[in-house]
Amino acid sequence: MAVPKRKTSKQRKRTRAANWKLTAPNLVDCPQCHEKKLSHQVCGKCGYYKNNLIIEPKKQADAE
Repeated sequence: MAVPKRKTSKQRKRTRAANWKLTAPNLVDCPQCHEKKLSHQVCGKCGYYKNNLIIEPKKQADAE
């Protein structure tokens, strides 16, 4: 079994642990409704993908 020859320093350990970070998703404009959406995904607002209607958009009920 492999055994380390030297103790890992605090700086080396913390530098390695510091590389876990989140990145913001890449958003693009929908060509139909111009809302922001994820690339290569169906638009949640209009339901279009590559100029084809994939899903019917949900109708919002009027709040009175």
